[in-house]
Amino acid sequence: MIDLKKYTHIIWDWNGTLLDDAWLCVDVMNSMLKERKLPLKSIEEYMELFDFPVKDYYEKLGWDFDKEPFDEVGMEFINRYNERQGETRLHADVLRALSAFAGHGFGQSILSAREQNELIRETTLLGVFSFFEHIYGLDDHYAHGKNDVAIKLAQDLAIPREKLLFIGDTRHDAEVASEIGIDCILIPKGHHSRKRLELIGVPLIASLNDLIKLL
Repeated sequence: MIDLKKYTHIIWDWNGTLLDDAWLCVDVMNSMLKERKLPLKSIEEYMELFDFPVKDYYEKLGWDFDKEPFDEVGMEFINRYNERQGETRLHADVLRALSAFAGHGFGQSILSAREQNELIRETTLLGVFSFFEHIYGLDDHYAHGKNDVAIKLAQDLAIPREKLLFIGDTRHDAEVASEIGIDCILIPKGHHSRKRLELIGVPLIASLNDLIKLL
């Protein structure tokens, strides 16, 4: 049984956890794969393949970085994603969940592999920026991982680690939480399948609505 009462601050992942964007990642990637005559992927296949660092994920898709450097391919993906980012929306019950946690006295922050400036822009446009004490993203677009940023956030929060809870949607989120010594809950509604997340050994919760019910 998950006891939320032992925590005082929630650290949220952004992409896939609060922002419903896995479908867009598949769409954009398939457009790039099609142009290079590489096999396209379904959303189900994507959820089994996607991982951090994303360079490894690109290699699984068939990229040859001797022909196309990862920096160029990665930036092409980001540019195409950013052109369509306005099509994305928050997952169902995000505003209700953020409001519920705030109403119960929790502090809230974001820890994301999204580039920092884009992260600020997106949270502002989608009307959730004001819920967060800290919004920490990366200083580039290549999503190598967020361990270093997680350490900085935990230090800046200056809250005992046992009072922090990280809520994410990928195996990497669980790894990051473990790295900085905090608990983690995963929601299988984003970039990794439930099957993959069940192998990790951290609590899963079906939806944000189910999370709200635990308050």
